[in-house]
Amino acid sequence: MTTTAANAALYAWVGTPPSNWQTNWLKWSVYVSTKRPTDEEIAQLPYIANEDIASWTGHLINPDPQPVEADSRKFSTDDVLFNKLRPYLAKVYHAQFEGLSSGELLCLRPSSSVLPRYLFYVVSSKAFVDAVNAETFGSKMPRADWDIVGHQPLPLPPLDTQKRIAALLDEKTARIDALIEKKQALLERLTENRQAIITQAVTKGLNPKAPMKPSGIDWLGVIPAHWEVVPIRRVARSVSTGRTPPSAARDYFTDGVVPWFTPGDFRGDLVLSNAEKCLVQEAFEEGLAVKYPPNAVLLVGIGATLGKVARSTLECSSNQQINAIDVNEDNDPGFLTCFLHAFRSEVRVAASGNTLPILNQDKTKSLLVTRPPKDEQAQIISHIAAHETEIEGIAGKIVHSIELLFEQRAALITAAVTGQIEGLQ
Repeated sequence: MTTTAANAALYAWVGTPPSNWQTNWLKWSVYVSTKRPTDEEIAQLPYIANEDIASWTGHLINPDPQPVEADSRKFSTDDVLFNKLRPYLAKVYHAQFEGLSSGELLCLRPSSSVLPRYLFYVVSSKAFVDAVNAETFGSKMPRADWDIVGHQPLPLPPLDTQKRIAALLDEKTARIDALIEKKQALLERLTENRQAIITQAVTKGLNPKAPMKPSGIDWLGVIPAHWEVVPIRRVARSVSTGRTPPSAARDYFTDGVVPWFTPGDFRGDLVLSNAEKCLVQEAFEEGLAVKYPPNAVLLVGIGATLGKVARSTLECSSNQQINAIDVNEDNDPGFLTCFLHAFRSEVRVAASGNTLPILNQDKTKSLLVTRPPKDEQAQIISHIAAHETEIEGIAGKIVHSIELLFEQRAALITAAVTGQIEGLQ
């Protein structure tokens, strides 16, 4: 059916395309394939899951996917895979080979009225993704089934126009993606530079002429001659582990005032100030939670984020996956935080257990750290903070420029597939 001014409202983001275009529901021009693979195909064909597809760009994160024994659907070359789980992530892939995919990826097979590459750009456009996302169901893990996706509009220009649109977008988005990749590489170099500054400062100090001595530890190397290497128990009043109040007893979080941290609150910064949840005072009065003093050094002691570290600026608490180090008055908690951050790999090695490594209180107390005089620790922290401020300023500008490029990319695709670009109508 041809879009007119009278029914344009039905198609929301599509608006009113050129008069020689048609607009159908997606399901009228695209077939969703649910074909199951044979045992032989499972053993031979490469497998793609949601996490293998980069958001928005449609690039494969792993360029060489391998066969995997998993519940899957078979896809063919030129099928378009659309992520129905959390569609706002915009994970869409235009298949360049035959393979298998997760059941969370809808396998869209275009009819003769729509070119595969053009279809890819339509369903990966921000306007289309936003329209699908608005109709998802499920709060924690929102999904969009075929009924939702299939009832989205599909603007259909003539095939030769589809071909020209796809070619233009291939060229333009490749240029934008290359710029984004270069800027992301700059961010990675800034992160490496930050790490190098921290490691240098907490192991060698700020005076390049200071006499040095062997630390006696292979991974630490030489340190200033007047520094010590001591276990954490020598720089801490105490090491404690958090708790999670039982949810069956009552709700200890609504109207809470004491920040309660989990590993998910560690965002990469070395200072924690905000928690997703806060505990009420009754949790501590009833002995169901552990309260830490301000400037406690919080160290993740279990799981994939083991070794992540940050200092809390406020009185706080945590779950049982975190150890809190209450640093004594002769040492700077900021210095200890930076040292543990610099040597996270050594912290992870110190954890016990093969299947699920755990860094308990005793293991935490035994971790070796450098200890300069306290006034020198403060100077080192000031030095690191100054560099971090400079790096954060540069990184902020790069992140903003990347965001602008993504916005430019999204606007270009939407304009092209809705007939708003002169010469492509």
